[in-house]
Amino acid sequence: MSGTYSVPFWVVLKRRLLRFVFRPIMRLLFRIRIEGWENIPLGSAYILAANHISLFEPPLLLGFWPELPEVVAGHDVWERPGQNVLVKLYGAIPVRRGEYDRQVIESMLSVLSSGKPMMIYPEGGRSHHIGMQRAMPGVAYLVEKAQSVVLPVAVIGTHDDLLKEAFKKKRPEIIIRIGKPFRLPPITARGEARREARQKNADEVMLRIAALMPEEYHGVYAGQVAGFSG
Repeated sequence: MSGTYSVPFWVVLKRRLLRFVFRPIMRLLFRIRIEGWENIPLGSAYILAANHISLFEPPLLLGFWPELPEVVAGHDVWERPGQNVLVKLYGAIPVRRGEYDRQVIESMLSVLSSGKPMMIYPEGGRSHHIGMQRAMPGVAYLVEKAQSVVLPVAVIGTHDDLLKEAFKKKRPEIIIRIGKPFRLPPITARGEARREARQKNADEVMLRIAALMPEEYHGVYAGQVAGFSG
């Protein structure tokens, strides 16, 4: 599938300005360590899949990532004061969680077929605690349709009260750990077996992320990480 997706110059400019503003602020508030830069397949299409605990993962990743990935945001985020301003400024693709939206899927596939990265959160929303939630099958569906590589990324140290902690103590540490890109196994089954295979593939994405994290972050995937390499 040939790509036709393009980002207007003024959107790219806004994103670069946002990053210019947010980077020093985040460096001031937090001690940020980034590992695995060499694993990013720069200049190509890939799905950046990360864990999502709090409000802080998106600005951290978008603020320090060497490229400007496209991103999806839950439809409710567009209605929350403060968050809606940032998501509109960056320019995200709105999605209703748990619903199939052909137009959204086509937009994401267009991004990837155009050779650009796409950032998603397989859990489908914030967990509000460090333990992982089970992945939604949508990530596997997207990978299957796009035939894209997946880049697992773990964000360690974030939580809902991170900003309060930053003001109370000396700069909490945040680690962004980037794993090696991988491909999910193809799905050839039909019907219920196909749905089960998609869920298994979605779980593998989360297990690859979990392999980059301490055990206390594994959540529903506790005891299943052995054999998966970050």
